[in-house]
Amino acid sequence: MSKLKILIRLYSESASKSKIARSTGLSRNTVKSYLRKIKSLSLSRVDLANLSEQDLYKLLQQQVTQPSSDRLADLYGFFRYMEKELQKPGVTRKHLWQEYIEQFPQGYQPSQFNEHFVRWRGTEKPSFKIDHKAGDKCFIDYAGKKLPYIDEDTAEICDAEVFVGILGASQLIYVEASESQKKEDLINSTQSAFNYYGGVPQALVPDNLKSAVKKSHRYEPTINEMFQDFADHYQTIVLPARAYRPKDKALVEGAIKIIYREIYAHLRNRPLTSLGELNEAIRPLLEQLNNKKLTTGQLSRRQLFEQVEKKYLKPLPSQSYQIKETTWVTVMKTGHVLLHKDKHYYSVPYSYIGKKVKLVWSKDQVNIYARFQCIATHKRSKSAYNYTTEKEHLASTHKFITDWSPDYFRSWARNIHPHVEQLIVEILDPEQAYRSCMGVLSLAKKVGHVRLAAACSKALEYDACNYKTVADILQRGLDFTDDPEIKDLPHHPNIRGNQYYK
Repeated sequence: MSKLKILIRLYSESASKSKIARSTGLSRNTVKSYLRKIKSLSLSRVDLANLSEQDLYKLLQQQVTQPSSDRLADLYGFFRYMEKELQKPGVTRKHLWQEYIEQFPQGYQPSQFNEHFVRWRGTEKPSFKIDHKAGDKCFIDYAGKKLPYIDEDTAEICDAEVFVGILGASQLIYVEASESQKKEDLINSTQSAFNYYGGVPQALVPDNLKSAVKKSHRYEPTINEMFQDFADHYQTIVLPARAYRPKDKALVEGAIKIIYREIYAHLRNRPLTSLGELNEAIRPLLEQLNNKKLTTGQLSRRQLFEQVEKKYLKPLPSQSYQIKETTWVTVMKTGHVLLHKDKHYYSVPYSYIGKKVKLVWSKDQVNIYARFQCIATHKRSKSAYNYTTEKEHLASTHKFITDWSPDYFRSWARNIHPHVEQLIVEILDPEQAYRSCMGVLSLAKKVGHVRLAAACSKALEYDACNYKTVADILQRGLDFTDDPEIKDLPHHPNIRGNQYYK
């Protein structure tokens, strides 16, 4: 407290700010702040010197909230409008000063205008922060605490992850429960947030979770490939928060604390039996939170969003994003690649035979890439052991594959022998294994129609209708015998005979 008296005494002696700072041990900026408040008190230096230390402290610590003149009152009134306008993209203090001086030609010049604004912003409670432009960023993260629900089938208590998104300017919050923090769940929850907002922000600011950021870095973080593809679909960019810099995502951290009070607390004693039921319980509580008036103003998050931010969001694309999976495969000699998940074959241009290509598939479509270029696109088919072929992809020697069908193989087998046709029908039902059919029918070139028919007849007797069985019968020569069972044993002195057992 004695430092304030020293400051007043030196001020009354017209000492410089630097000398006052050295004498009191205060920083020069602190001295400037105190002197600014002293001047605003409109007290003479004698009156200040006569004040007790306690009264002096109270006077200097209290904030000056009321303007001292009509000119200043007009300026403070304009600041309330200015606070809101600064949220809009491209609007600066210079633009607003020009508007101010047009309304009040006798108003303050830029330097005093800015100084009063800084002072007013520190004394008034703004309706919302001015750090974020409307439609600029959406901050996303997962809450540290999970929400429980009971699995109906197993009666086990499951913990759901809770996704939280918040827009920068209006602070509109979105909350959704999901099974995990995996990239598929993160993408689905972020997409749901965009649908909830009815638009897309310029940038997404995630924390450094692995499903969004493969490798964190201060300058060039590596974004997860699937999450980057999702961002490209919605024409937004990903700006991960810096590691160990919580201020970069202070908004979403604050939103998580809010939902603990406004959502978690209300669900703590409610028995929920599925993830869907949990999200149904979250929605009305979320709307109540967003429609609740902010403590720092007369508007709610929803009202601020409708008035300030909604029109600056980019429109949603016509189609929702479909999660894609990728793998690397080698093009087979037939000019096809195999999607192992569906056991289905897709054609590529024959010039890529033997080369590695990238297979990218979604729910409805399969794309094939080589050297960052899409070389083939097909509609996804889940029929196992079948082919999707574009004739122009195949070399002339392979184009006969496009004629493959169940009728094609039945007709071919019928021309060899009815037993061959019967075996081919068994192979085709139910998986349509064309390659197996091709293998069986091609054996006719090696052993002839007669032996192939006999081998097929044996395979049908064994109820083993496949290429491997037919090839094994032919290799072992079993097609030459009518019955592999030997009815009469040859004579041998060590054989006791049937008389022995009488």
